[in-house]
Amino acid sequence: MKTTSVLVTGGAGFIGANLVRMMLKFGYKVTVLDNFSTGSYAYLEGLPVDIVEGDVLDRDLLVEVVRSHYSIIHLAAQTGVPGSLIDPYQDCEVNVVGTLNVLEACRAAKESSDTKVSQKIIFASSNAPLGRQIPPASEDKAPLPVSPYGASKLAAEAYCLAYYGSWGLNTIVLRFGNVYGPFSEHKSSVVAEFFKAICNNNVITMHGDGEQTRDFVYVADLCRAVLLALDCDVGGEVYQIATGVETSINGLVEMVQDVSGSDTRIYKAPTRHGDVRKNYSLITKAREMLGWEPEVNLNLGLRKTYEWFVNYV
Repeated sequence: MKTTSVLVTGGAGFIGANLVRMMLKFGYKVTVLDNFSTGSYAYLEGLPVDIVEGDVLDRDLLVEVVRSHYSIIHLAAQTGVPGSLIDPYQDCEVNVVGTLNVLEACRAAKESSDTKVSQKIIFASSNAPLGRQIPPASEDKAPLPVSPYGASKLAAEAYCLAYYGSWGLNTIVLRFGNVYGPFSEHKSSVVAEFFKAICNNNVITMHGDGEQTRDFVYVADLCRAVLLALDCDVGGEVYQIATGVETSINGLVEMVQDVSGSDTRIYKAPTRHGDVRKNYSLITKAREMLGWEPEVNLNLGLRKTYEWFVNYV
C-alpha cells in the first residue's frame, strides 16, 4: 500500500477520473487540481480526495499546492487537434505555459528546505508530436508535428526533458495512444463520439474515408502505465503507451456496432485538417523499462466502455 501524496492536475477529466480511482485502490493520498472547464465534480463524487479548483496558468497557486506533494501527474491540457486549430494561442498557453508553470513550481519546491516534493513529474503527452513520421511511432523518431496541438505537446515534452537535464527534476514523458473508456462522455475522441451517437440514436459521423488508423488503448491499461512510471527510478525518459495494434476507423465502426447491437447510419464528413493518416506505436521500451503490458483488447475494452455509456449518458 502507498501513502505517498500525489497531485493530479486535470484529475476531474476523463483519464484523471479513472487514474484517481486506481490510485486510491493502491493507497495513494490524492489531490486533484482542476479548473472544471471540461472536467466534472460528478466524476469525483464520493471519493476521498482533496480538490483544489484552480488553473495551471495560476503560477502562485501551483507553487502553493505543489510544495506539499511528493509527486505530480500532469494531465491538465488542451487535448485535441480541432481546438488547437481554432485557437492556437490558447492551445500554446495551456499546454506549453501551463506545463512550464508546473515545472517551475516543482523546481521551487525542490529548492525549498521544508518541502515534501520529490523529483518525479509524469507528463501526459501523445503521438501528435510525431505527426508526419511514418508509423509505428517510437521514442527514437524525430518529431514532425502537423498541428498546433502536436507542436504544443512537443514543446512541453522538451521543457520536461530540459528540466531533468538542467535541474535534475525527475520527469517522465508518456505519449498516450488513442485512449478510450469510462468517464469520457465529455470527450470528442472517436470512441466517445461513436458511443454517444448510438446512445442518443444519432448518426455516427466519420471524418474521411475511414481507412485512417489509430492505436486504441483502454484507460485502465494506461493508468497502470502511469503508476509504473511513478514508481520508476529512471527519469528524463519518453515512453510510448499504446498497444502496438493498428485499427482502421472503418474497423472500429464495425466493432462499435457489434458490441452495441446497433446498425446506426454512418455519415462520412470531410477529412479534418491536422489529422494524421496512420498512427500506431511500438511499445518495446515501456515493456522493457517499465514492465508494462496492455491487458485489455479492443473488443473487451469497447464492451466495458459501452456498458458505462449506457448507464451514464
